[in-house]
Amino acid sequence: MNDRKIISAIIHQDEQALAFAVQKYSRLLWKTAASVLANAASVQDVEECVADVFIFLWQHPEKYNLEKAKLSSWLSMIAKARAIDRYRRIIKKRELPIEEIVVESLEYAKIGPSDQEKEKLRACIDELDEKERDLIIRRYYYEQKPAEIAIALDMPKKQVDNKLYYVKQKIKKMMERL
Repeated sequence: MNDRKIISAIIHQDEQALAFAVQKYSRLLWKTAASVLANAASVQDVEECVADVFIFLWQHPEKYNLEKAKLSSWLSMIAKARAIDRYRRIIKKRELPIEEIVVESLEYAKIGPSDQEKEKLRACIDELDEKERDLIIRRYYYEQKPAEIAIALDMPKKQVDNKLYYVKQKIKKMMERL
C-alpha cells in the first residue's frame, strides 16, 4: 500500500489502513521520539508520543500533502515535534539542579541524611563522569528500570546492572573518603 492509498483509506475511516500504517511506521517513529526523549523520559513517555502521532494521523489525515513529503517523513516530523513538546514539559517540571535531583532520589537520601551528608553526596556526584552521572540520574531520579536504561543507552541490561552497582560502590567509597 503506497502513501496515497493509505491516506485515502484513512480519510474514509478505514481502520485497517491505520493498522497498516501503525505496523509500517511504528519502529521509525519510536526511534525518532526516543532520540529526543532519551535523557529525560521513560519508555511510557515515548510510547505515548508515538501513539499521539497515530491519533493525529487518524483525526487529521487531510493535513498530509503528498507533493511535499513522503508519509514516513511527515509522520517523523510530527513525532519529533510531539517529543520536543513532551521533553519541554518534563524539563519544566524538573527544574532542580542535577545535583539536587540525584541527592533527593538516591536511596541514601531517603534515609534522611544531614545537610552536610547531602553536600558530600553532591560533591561525589560532581566527580563522576558524564556516563556514570547519567546512569544514576536515570535510575534514581527518573526511576527507570535497568531494562529501560539498557534500551535508551543501547547496551545490554546486565551491563547496566553492573555499572549501576559499580557507580554506587564508587559513591560509597567517595563518601567515606570525604
